Amino acid sequence: MDETPRWALPLLFAGQAQKEIFHNEALMLVDALLHGRVESADLSAPPGAPTEGQCWIVAAGASGAWTGQVDAVALWTAGGWRFIAARTGLRVVVADRNHALFYDGTIWRADVIRSDGVYLDEQRVVGMRRAAIATPSGGSVIDVEARSTLADVLAALRGHGLIAS
Repeated sequence: MDETPRWALPLLFAGQAQKEIFHNEALMLVDALLHGRVESADLSAPPGAPTEGQCWIVAAGASGAWTGQVDAVALWTAGGWRFIAARTGLRVVVADRNHALFYDGTIWRADVIRSDGVYLDEQRVVGMRRAAIATPSGGSVIDVEARSTLADVLAALRGHGLIAS
């Protein structure tokens, strides 16, 4: 075996000449994976002037130097493009979307937890925390059962952190 099983990082072997080349290649790939950030997941062609260390998820319809690399993480290095095949569970923050994507083994999916709430099936189900709601009190006609139920609902919402106390 001359590469690691999960990320295909090059391994050194006894008597190998120029070990530093293989070692440096492995470090470049680890550096890209360890940081877990890409610029975008919407480009199908390489950007015009990438900066060393920048990464992208290669979108469908890949062309140019990215041909044949759909869904891979493309890393720009001093030596040109390096590609890291997506593996199940890979999670990266996407700068132009302001949230993470994860690879489920087939496609890249948006993370459920984002800066503006929690999403299920791309539908926001929990939004930003809102201001406190006062506990019911007073009034000329008091429905004790309804007031008790509302107080329980408010307590549950506060307990989950969905509204302030």
